[in-house]
Amino acid sequence: MINSQCEMKNNLYSLTIKKASDKLASGEITSVELTEAVFERIDHVESKVGAYITLCKEKALEMARESDKQYAISHKRRSKIDGIPIAVKDLFLTKGVKTTAASNILNDFIPIHESTSTKNLWKAGAVLIGKTNLDQFAMGSSTETSAYKTSKEFDSTTRNPWDLDRVPGGSSGGSAAAVAADECIAAIGTDTGGSIRQPASLCSITGLKPTYGRVSRFGVMAMASSLDQVGPMTKTVEDAAILLKYLSGWDKYDSTSSKKDVPDYAELINKDIKGSKIGVPKEFFGEGLDSKVNEIIQEGINQLKSLGVEIIDISLPITKYALAVYYILMPAEVSSNLARFDGIRYGHSRIKNKAMPTGRQELRIKNLEEVYCKSRAEGFGAEAKRRIMLGSYVLSAGYYDAYYKKAQKVRTLVKKEFDEVFSKVDLIVTPVTPTPAFKFGEKVSDPLSMYLSDIMTVPVNPAGLPAISIPAGFAESEGKKLPVGLQLIGPMWGEQTILNVGCAFQSVTEHHLAKPNL
Repeated sequence: MINSQCEMKNNLYSLTIKKASDKLASGEITSVELTEAVFERIDHVESKVGAYITLCKEKALEMARESDKQYAISHKRRSKIDGIPIAVKDLFLTKGVKTTAASNILNDFIPIHESTSTKNLWKAGAVLIGKTNLDQFAMGSSTETSAYKTSKEFDSTTRNPWDLDRVPGGSSGGSAAAVAADECIAAIGTDTGGSIRQPASLCSITGLKPTYGRVSRFGVMAMASSLDQVGPMTKTVEDAAILLKYLSGWDKYDSTSSKKDVPDYAELINKDIKGSKIGVPKEFFGEGLDSKVNEIIQEGINQLKSLGVEIIDISLPITKYALAVYYILMPAEVSSNLARFDGIRYGHSRIKNKAMPTGRQELRIKNLEEVYCKSRAEGFGAEAKRRIMLGSYVLSAGYYDAYYKKAQKVRTLVKKEFDEVFSKVDLIVTPVTPTPAFKFGEKVSDPLSMYLSDIMTVPVNPAGLPAISIPAGFAESEGKKLPVGLQLIGPMWGEQTILNVGCAFQSVTEHHLAKPNL
């Protein structure tokens, strides 16, 4: 009996939010026990996976003790995530905890305030496990552009738990790897062009990008403000529904956040999906789609059909321009947003150099422009510099109308096309990525090839739509099982429909239950 109890305690890290919440609510386990189990798991596998930039063990245990204390007083948990260990992408400001955006320009930056998203989680009683690795400033699709854990330092790279020689996806690769490896119960990430859904697909977890404005962006380091959105990364669709509730809502500090009521997504998730109409766009199943991925997605579509869903062939011809639109608008906003990182107020700076014999600092900078140039040249990585330069170019005199203004017009057409399709269908189903996870270094020297890995996810963001990636199966490659995700895209504010269909899919499949062998 004692051995079985010990085994149960040690395996607490494998629980979902729902199961852990039920055990916490009944008093069967404590938050401290759950948190300690997660850190024991981290001790065993983090050297292989490399999901975290910063671990917060002392703070996490303090938060867990507070959760248990509140439970001891009231005999009930404050929320369904009270006492649940959650990992946070290192793009969210966390008061008193180092926040780097995986960039040298923010090395050792300690925020003095909290992002709204994380503040909502801590208010509900969640426990901060640590800050996860990402592509620098969320710019990338493989987590290889991180300044802290890169493929050049292979022992500390964030790796895909299903095949340690392959990338976990990006930019929320650390969050996806942490969830897949059971190094947290759940995580949060950001999605600008697929940065939640793509790594979720490659790591076989559930990743939800909500409608633009559903979740506050305040306190999240901006990459492209009109495209960025915060979302949950979890082990199941049900967990995503639970976590989304606490992330969502209007925020006075974010003018783009919506005042629209937030449903209790998890309570409404078991709705019958029979008769739902799901569109299959032919443009997402053409050239460039791996045959194994196509086979798995077709099986997933047949599974949906067996649940009573009506599958309808549709066409989205204008979405083929979405990737080009994205890579004009996104760099333009990047060049503007990253201008604030100048080495003056905070972050990496070259104003001061070696100490002189007198103990005073010798200033070797001629003027303010040189401060900016040297600080930013040293602080930003190659991908960040590339996007800043591209964005500055498309916004420059003589090119603004030719590129940026035209891209905004096409963006409107992309959204209009989605709106027209959603007058005929409830959801759209597509692959998440054209291929399974690729190997380290395979695309890093070819930016265009890397950008094309987001071709299935990017169209959603300019249109502001919600979409989810759910595990759909595995493609065999070199003796390894490589995850493949199925994407469900909904109309604006259609999160509940997405979650209902996703949950129904997971109720009759077991892909999400599979675990990597670490």
